Amino acid sequence: MAVQSEGAPCWADAMFGDVEAAKSFYGDVLGWTFGESSSEYGNYTQAYADGKAVAAVVPPMPGQEGPAQWCLYLASRDAAATAARIREAGGEVVMEPMRVGDYGTMCLARDPSGVVFGVWQAGTHEGFGATAEPGAYCWAEVFTREPGKSDGFFPQVFPYKAKQMDDDGVDFRLFDLGDRTVLGRMAMGDDFPPEVPPYINVYFTVPDCDAAVARATGRGGVLRFGPMDTPFGRFAALSDPQGASFSVIDINTTEGEMPKITDVA
Repeated sequence: MAVQSEGAPCWADAMFGDVEAAKSFYGDVLGWTFGESSSEYGNYTQAYADGKAVAAVVPPMPGQEGPAQWCLYLASRDAAATAARIREAGGEVVMEPMRVGDYGTMCLARDPSGVVFGVWQAGTHEGFGATAEPGAYCWAEVFTREPGKSDGFFPQVFPYKAKQMDDDGVDFRLFDLGDRTVLGRMAMGDDFPPEVPPYINVYFTVPDCDAAVARATGRGGVLRFGPMDTPFGRFAALSDPQGASFSVIDINTTEGEMPKITDVA
């Protein structure tokens, strides 16, 4: 597997107060299996779909307990240089670049609107072993109440070209790397409770959206939106029993015309 392009989504993990409960939930909903936890790295535990690494779960470090939340990592060839650009663009480096053995170098950051994301400079761990396959990562969107701040920030840090969806009912932007669309940005409206912070929503591929929703809600998850048919697939937004938001999407069940997209100068 080649190292991902600068700015491409390359990994996702989540911190859970009850890791065993998270493993049981996602194992049932997404069909994940799990490797051995690494005590050397804070009991970090990789998740696998059909034997391929697709995500990880980890307990919080002492003193860092907080709400469960998925974190998306964007690829970097030089994490220190990316951290410098984050600051120059008005963002905050929450955790300075840190070497993780031979696996690579990570840092955590926050965009000017408050969206937390990760940066990953690959070593032996290059990122997702599979994407857009059952159980694997498929897509992600930045949800923010201050879209102008996010729109100005991300293309300064990564070599993104922006496009805007032409839809009066929704403020939605897309970020491209070359000819590949890699990330979305959604403006949070009044339908989002004020206590919900800005975040990145990750989508995991499933063969049947409705069946995945039924498994999730049967295990204590909460359906937030959908299921809904779109030109990109049938998807639903959920929260797991520990409060982490995520979405599931069946990319083979599509409906409707592709929306009109306009390049942003």
